[in-house]
Amino acid sequence: MGARWLTRSPWMLLAAACGVAAAEPPAACPKVVVSADPDYPPLHWYDGKQLRGPSVELAARILADLQIPYEVRYVGPWKRVLAYAAAGQVDLVATLKIQPERERYLDFVRTPAFPNPVAVFVQRQRAFIFNNWQDLASHKGGIALGNTFGQQFSQFAASHLRLEESGTADTNFRKLGLGRIDYFVSGLFTGEAWLARRGLGAQFMAMRPFLTEDKNYYAFAKSSPCVKYLDAFETRLKELVASQTNIAMLNASLQHLDVKLDSATLSRK
Repeated sequence: MGARWLTRSPWMLLAAACGVAAAEPPAACPKVVVSADPDYPPLHWYDGKQLRGPSVELAARILADLQIPYEVRYVGPWKRVLAYAAAGQVDLVATLKIQPERERYLDFVRTPAFPNPVAVFVQRQRAFIFNNWQDLASHKGGIALGNTFGQQFSQFAASHLRLEESGTADTNFRKLGLGRIDYFVSGLFTGEAWLARRGLGAQFMAMRPFLTEDKNYYAFAKSSPCVKYLDAFETRLKELVASQTNIAMLNASLQHLDVKLDSATLSRK
């Protein structure tokens, strides 16, 4: 049988010359695939053609400034976005809250990208006294699939609250209107955007104080080779946050969706 010639990469030839076992070269990052929750306006949403919102716009601005190729990709519902990130098929998630279970497969950019207070929404005519989490214990609540609002609240809810996880904001506001739940826990901006788009601000309201004073962060998939850009991404993010570029983008999105909030809420640190 004649000799068979194998084409070897320079990486493999170098390894052979050095007398070490051949290893694959580090995986490249040809482009950063960016995705987001498609149902979380005004921070990010899918308009039927593309993902939109300040989370996506700010990520694109940073990657473009760093001259890093990227693609904004709609992959489906929020839980699928997280599953794709865990598998390394989505490189950068824009944006979400830091949770211990998410830190198993995501490396978070530690500079907050956006304020994202969480509110308790109720029917105005069926509002109840709310000063702290314990005041929710005698009521039945709802939360959208895949949403979490901090480890402390999650633990409290598991032990003390009747909190159903189902559907989207649309599903839960419908249930709230029908009296099937007494309150709906949602990001303030998302809930207000939903009400503004449907002209239902007179029927529902966000109670004060807020449930949590939360923030949203960017996160790279740990299994993605693009995680090597995390430090550079954060350095540029800090500059844009310092110049209030993130707040300007958020404010523009709120105005586009006809959501009116006080400036103190938007500029919470």
